[in-house]
Amino acid sequence: MAKIYKGNFSKACLILCVLAFVIFVAYVLHINQEVLYTAHSRSEFLYGSPFFHALMSKPFGLIQYVGAWLTQLFYYPALGAAVLVIIWTLIIMIGIKAFRLNGSASALMLLPVACLLTSVVDLGYWIYVSIIRGYWFSQSVGYLLFIVLLWAARYTPRRWHIAWYVLAVCLYPVLGWFAMLFLICLALSEKPTWRELMGLALLIFMPGIWRVLLYSNLNVNDVVLAGMPHFATASDITPRLTTPFWILGAVSVFIALCGKYLAKWYVPVLCTIAGIVFTSSFMFYDKNYFDEMRMVRYAEDDNWKEVLKIAEEASSPTSTMVMLKNTALMYEGGVLDRAFKTTNDAIPISPIDSLHVSFLEVASPLVYFSYGLTNEAIRLSYECAVQASFSPFYLKQLSRCALAKGDNKFLERYTTILHHHPFYTDWQPTPAPAKTTELMRCFPDEITGVENSDSYIVNSISLWYETDSKLASEQALFFSMLRRDTKRFWPSLRNYAKLHLKENFPLHAQEAYIMYMDKAPEVKRIMLPVEQKVYDRYKQFWVTLEEFVNSGMSKEECANKMLQRFGDTYWYFNVFAKRIY
Repeated sequence: MAKIYKGNFSKACLILCVLAFVIFVAYVLHINQEVLYTAHSRSEFLYGSPFFHALMSKPFGLIQYVGAWLTQLFYYPALGAAVLVIIWTLIIMIGIKAFRLNGSASALMLLPVACLLTSVVDLGYWIYVSIIRGYWFSQSVGYLLFIVLLWAARYTPRRWHIAWYVLAVCLYPVLGWFAMLFLICLALSEKPTWRELMGLALLIFMPGIWRVLLYSNLNVNDVVLAGMPHFATASDITPRLTTPFWILGAVSVFIALCGKYLAKWYVPVLCTIAGIVFTSSFMFYDKNYFDEMRMVRYAEDDNWKEVLKIAEEASSPTSTMVMLKNTALMYEGGVLDRAFKTTNDAIPISPIDSLHVSFLEVASPLVYFSYGLTNEAIRLSYECAVQASFSPFYLKQLSRCALAKGDNKFLERYTTILHHHPFYTDWQPTPAPAKTTELMRCFPDEITGVENSDSYIVNSISLWYETDSKLASEQALFFSMLRRDTKRFWPSLRNYAKLHLKENFPLHAQEAYIMYMDKAPEVKRIMLPVEQKVYDRYKQFWVTLEEFVNSGMSKEECANKMLQRFGDTYWYFNVFAKRIY
C-alpha cells in the first residue's frame, strides 16, 4: 500500500511540475512576442544559391540555413513559438528514451529545454547586430538531431558503437559541436571499454581532421566547437550569452552519467525550480526594449497614433523612443505645442556587458526616411545590413526609399528578394506620406558626411532655417530648441514667424522665446507677442528653482522637485536635460 501511495505521489509530483514548467514557458514566450517578431524582421534568409553556399562553406552551416528559414515563421510570433515548442516537446519525448530515464528522472529533460528557452530570450540588443544566421532555431534543431542520434545509437548493440563514433566524426560538418556532444554522451552512457576510449580519442582530433580536409581557409576558432554561438564584434563581446549553451552541454553529459540514478520524487521539483530560476535570471527584460520594438513596428506601418500612445506612457525613454515620438508629432501635428509635455531627455539603453547599440541600429533608416532624407536612409540601411543582415526590415526601408525616389529598377530588386519570404509574397511598399514628400523637395538630399551619431539628424534639420516650407521651418525651429542652440534658434524663429503669419504662436516656441530673450535682453531680437500666463509661469519657474537651490538641494533633487510642477515645459528641458544633441 505504501509503495502504491509513493508511486502515485511521485507521478502526481512529476505531472504538476511539468505543467508548471509548461505554463512558465508559455508566459515567457508571450511576453517576448515583440522580440520574436523583431527576430524575423532583423534576420536574414535570402533565396538562392549564393546564400546557401555561403552557409554551407562553414561547419554547422546546413543547420543554420534551416534555422534561418524557420525564423521567418516569427512573422506571426505565435506560429514561430509553436514550432519551437513542438521541437522542444520532441526533445523531451525522445530524450527520455535516449537517456533511458524512468519515472521522476524524466523531469531532467526540462533542463535542456530551459537552456534553449533562455537562449531565445536573453539576447537583448544583440538582436540588432548579431550576425549568427538562423540563431533562433538552429540550436534547438541541432539539439533535436543530437537526441535522435543518441536514441538510435543506444538501441543498437554495443559492438556497433564504434561505427556511431565514426559517424559522429563524419557528421561534424553538419552538426558541429552537437556531434562532439553526441560522441561524449554515448561514450559516457556505457561502461568504459576500448571502444569508448577510441571514441574519446576521435573527439580530440575531430575538428582538426575537418579543418585539414575541408575548412583550411577558415580561422581555427570557426572550426573548433563549430555552431557554438559566440557574441563578439570588433568592439563588443558578451561571453555571458554563451553560458546557456555551455550549461546545455554540461547538463546533457550529467544526464548521460547520472540520469538512471535520479528517479526520486523530488527531482521534478528541483528541475522545475532550476529551469525557472535559470531562465528568469538570464532573460533580458526591459520595458523600453519592448516599447522600442512596438514603436518601430507601428512606425513601419505609418501608425503614428500608436507610436505616440506608447511614448506618452514612457517616463524614461531611450533616444530611439524620443526620435520616434517627435517623428510621430511631425505627422500628427502640433510638435511645437506637444513635444515637451513628454520628456525629450533620453536615457542610455540597458545593454548587456559592453554592447554599443543606439538609435542608429534600432530605427535610424525609418526616421531619416520620414524626414525626407532618403539618401541618408539608404546609406544607413546598407551600412547596417552589411554589418548585420539584409533582413526584411532593411529591405522594406530600401524599397520605400526606391519608390519615393522613383528608382523602379532598385524597387524591383528589393521587392523581388522580399517576395521569396513566405509572408511577403504580395508585399509592396506604401507611397511616402505627403509630409515626407514635402520635406524631400525642401533641400537637395546630399550625403554631406558619414557621421554616425544619434545627434546627426538633429544637427542637420536644425540648419533648415532658410526654407520656404512651413513644415520644414517648424522642424528647423524645433530641432534648434532640442540643441539648445541660440545661434540657430533665432534665424529659425524669424523664418517660422514669416511663414506662419496670422497663426497662433505655439506654446513651446513661446517658452523658448521668453527664455532666450531673458538670457540676452540687451541684444535686439524679433518682437513677438506671448501669452501673459506663459510669461507668469516662466517667472514662477525661476522663483521656485531659486527657493530649492537656496534650501541646499542638489541639482538632482531640484530636478526631481521641478519635474512635478514644470516637467511639461521647455524651460525644464533646457535647464535639466542631461542629453546633449
